[in-house]
Order: sequence, then structure tokens, then C-alpha cells
Amino acid sequence: MPSYLWKGTDRAGKKQKGEIEADNVSVARQLVTRKGINITSFKQKPKDISEYVSFLQPGVKEKDLVIFVRQFATMIDAGLPLVQCLEILQDQQTNPTFRKVIKYVKRDVEEGATLSDACRKHPKVFDNLFVNLIGAGEAGGVLDVILNRLAAYIEKLASLKKKVKSAMTYPGIVVTIALVVIAVILIYVIPVFAGLFKDAGAKLPSMTLFVMSLSDFAVSYFHWIVLAVILLAVGVKQIRKNPKGRLFTDRLLLRVPVCGMLIRKVAVARFTRTLGTMLGSGVPILDGLDIVASTAGNKVIEDAIREAKEAIAEGRPVAEPLQETNVFPPMVTQMIAVGEATGALDTMLGKIADFYDEEVDTAVEALTSLLEPMLIVFLGVTVGGLLVAMYLPIFQIADVVSRGA
Repeated sequence: MPSYLWKGTDRAGKKQKGEIEADNVSVARQLVTRKGINITSFKQKPKDISEYVSFLQPGVKEKDLVIFVRQFATMIDAGLPLVQCLEILQDQQTNPTFRKVIKYVKRDVEEGATLSDACRKHPKVFDNLFVNLIGAGEAGGVLDVILNRLAAYIEKLASLKKKVKSAMTYPGIVVTIALVVIAVILIYVIPVFAGLFKDAGAKLPSMTLFVMSLSDFAVSYFHWIVLAVILLAVGVKQIRKNPKGRLFTDRLLLRVPVCGMLIRKVAVARFTRTLGTMLGSGVPILDGLDIVASTAGNKVIEDAIREAKEAIAEGRPVAEPLQETNVFPPMVTQMIAVGEATGALDTMLGKIADFYDEEVDTAVEALTSLLEPMLIVFLGVTVGGLLVAMYLPIFQIADVVSRGA
């Protein structure tokens, strides 16, 4: 629906201006005139070039979503009408992509759609969990409570992601810099030394000959090496698009020492936090398990949750099929069993999630402590080895010269 910019004066003679959406210019003019505006300027709003190029549009971050949900809950709790809340949130939203989404949601609600149905049309911003919780809040008349709970959930999940990213960022940066330094040494530095050694005609150590051969290979096939790396990355991406390929790679990731344990703990924390939030908000457990499975982040754990869901649908307790998958630790399934028996499963799931958040902290510290010495050894062996290989002949030549003198 196009937007139109207008300027004019109201009944009191004061200058006014604004923006309005309508199917066409005639309808837009009528809507402005009905407000008692004497129009002096009216034109269609030009479209931003970023609207045509998806990668130029900023994404909606979790921080934006948390602020939106918190403010939404406060306004609903204060008794403001739903459409007015969305209009206020749209006006104060600084992210253009999110502002556009809120505008479309507001329009759908004005036309009679429920808030959950309006949000469902924008899956990139509002996922299944968000939509289902909003639907449960609307049905139970506790939308403000659900929104506050949803904001707390998003904050916890964002904190969990931040911990994992912080663990991966440092080694990733160090390895990348190390590879760049090694490439520069092999392609630009070592050929200079190689030319000097050939002119000197000295007999070179085996280590130096090996490094020179490695340098020749890097210089001759540099473009092919870059292409091979790109093809490998694309190949892995394509493999992960296939369900069997994703299952294979995710199973490998779970078996990687230290990292595999971290991935498992993150998955358990996310599973228990998400399911606990949904059950506490009134979402049926089978629907909750469906959504939790799709947000598991690991195909092995996703398949385990779906298998457990089928068994639960047949009337079995929640803990038993989860235990049979051999994916979830015994402590988790035992605490879930206690939660079922006491009728406080959502509360128990929250406690498990809090415990595994701390476990993730511990695992991240352990991973960082393990990676730091490994990275130091890696840098010492590679960069140091290249430099030693190049300086060995110089030391030999200097020794020969000093003996001759």
C-alpha cells in the first residue's frame, strides 16, 4: 500500500503535515480532508532504494525485539487500545525494517485480524514461539503478562548466544590473523630469501627446502587454493541443507571434544527454557514440543524431541521418552519427572534452564582456557617454524664466513 506525504492547515489555521497510507491518491486525499485539513501540498512518498535491495535493509535484532515487547506490555497493562499501542511503537521505532513490519501488523489488526495472525505474516521477525505465545495471551486475556514473559525469555536466549559467540570469537580472530600472516610470509617474504640463497649457492637444510617448496606451491596455486576454500565452504553449506547431511554434520559436532559438550549444554538450556516458557503461558505441550524441536539448533536433538513427542502423544509421561533418546542428561529427565509428578513442570524446566546457563558459563571458561595454550603452540610452531627455516641458512653462511676469516 503506497504512502503519501501531505501538508496543510487545520481548522484553527495552524500548519500541519503528516504521512498517510491508502490504496490510491483519491482515497488518501479524502482521509486527510476528513480530519479537517485544508491541503496545500500532497505527493506520494518516494521509495527508498534499500527497499529494492534486501541486503541494504537492516535486520531486526533481539535487542530491538526485547524493547518492543517490553514497551508493548507496559502500554497494554496501562489499558491502551491495541492499535494505538502499535501506532506509538511504530512512530518511535528507529529501525526502518522493524518500523515497516509494525506498520503492516497495525494495518492487519485494524482490518480485523488478531495480533498473532498479523505477526505470523512476518516469520523473519516473529518466529513460531512468539506467535504461539501471543495467541495464548490473547485467548487467555493476559497479553501483558505473556509479553513480559516473552521479553524475559528473549533476553535470556540472547545472553546464552552471546556467551557462545564470545567463546568462538577470540580463537576465530587469532586463527584468521595467523593464516593471513602465514600466507603473507609464504607468498611475499620467503621468495625474497629464496632468491638470496640461490645467488649464494649454499647448501640448504632440509627444513628450509621444504618451506621454499611450500612457498612455491602457495605462489603458483594461490588462486586455486582460495577457490578450493570457497568451494569447500559452499559444499558444506549445501550438505547441511540436506536433512541427512545436516544430521551427519550435527552428529559429528556433538562428538567434538569440549565443543560437543558445550553444544549439548546450550541445546538443553534452550530446550528447557523454551518449553518452560510455553507451558507457563498456556501452550499445549505437544504444540510446544513441535516449536521447541524446530528451534533446537541441532538435527540430532531435534529428531530426539520429535521422537519423544510421538511417544508423549500416545499417553506416555514426558520424562520417559526423553530419557530413551540418550540425548538429554539423566539429571534433566529426572528433574522433569519430578516436575510432572508435582504438577509444576514449567517451573522445574525454568530451574533446569538456569542451572544449564551456569553450566554453559563454566564450559565457555573451560573452552577458552583450553584454546589459549593451543593457539599459542599453533602460532609458535607455524610462524616460528617458517622464520627459523629461513634463518638457518643465514646462520650457516655466517658460521662458514667466520671460520674462513
